[in-house]
Amino acid sequence: MGTISSTLLRQVTAELYERSLKKIPEDTKAALASASAVERNATARETLGVMIASARAAEEENHFVCSDSGVPVYFVKVGTRVNFDGPVKQAIVDGFADLVASIQPPMLQHVTHPLTLERGYAGKDMPITTFELLDDADYIEITCSPKALGSGRWAALEIFTFPTLDVIERYVMDVVLKAGPQHCPPVVVGVGIGGTFDYATKLAKQGILRPIGSQNPEPILAEMEGRLFKAINATGFGPMGTGGDATTMAVHIDYAAGHGFTPVAVCFNCWINRRRSARIHPDGRVDYFE
Repeated sequence: MGTISSTLLRQVTAELYERSLKKIPEDTKAALASASAVERNATARETLGVMIASARAAEEENHFVCSDSGVPVYFVKVGTRVNFDGPVKQAIVDGFADLVASIQPPMLQHVTHPLTLERGYAGKDMPITTFELLDDADYIEITCSPKALGSGRWAALEIFTFPTLDVIERYVMDVVLKAGPQHCPPVVVGVGIGGTFDYATKLAKQGILRPIGSQNPEPILAEMEGRLFKAINATGFGPMGTGGDATTMAVHIDYAAGHGFTPVAVCFNCWINRRRSARIHPDGRVDYFE
């Protein structure tokens, strides 16, 4: 059985963060282009064109798509047959420090102490990392999805008791309307239903990582996604609040069984839809994907 190097893990997590800052996913480029093709508002069409051009320029010139580089957030799936030759969590911390020291252009200091408001590049529990097990796998999968002001400020959660689908959808729309255009639309909307307080938020965050255009395997959720997609785009906020039809690129919903109390969590990924993933194999191979 092979061993996954702590040094390689440190390198890959740093690379994922940098790549997520400088290149928007291909499905997101396609969604922006599709939205532009059917957009009825001239100002919104122009705004979508600026977004597409900005993404292209950042990729060609190796620059950030947005100056708000956010803070690093990682989702790590660990195969149960994986062996490591050193620390795992510390490797991710060290990878972030390596990136801060080397990345060009430099990143702003966005890591904030919540009690003193002091800002820097390091802090307690930073990077934010969630671990999950993959039964009988001999590899690890890592997804980096940095959270910045636009994608992080307007997330919300409420706990209901035996809610109907209508109650859940009304709550999602309440969160969307409160955010308005302040989360830098068109956004991807993630919704988590059920489980517990913390698990619903995890489902919502994982929802924004789903590829745009993917089909929800649960018919009841697929129908809900369709209804909310239409309702959110009917709000008229449009790209960056310029008005128009494109306020969301996708609505992705998941659920977990729970008690009679039902948490509903809603979160957003801004128009850049930052996410980048890699699978590390025990022989040292690294497969990057979006």
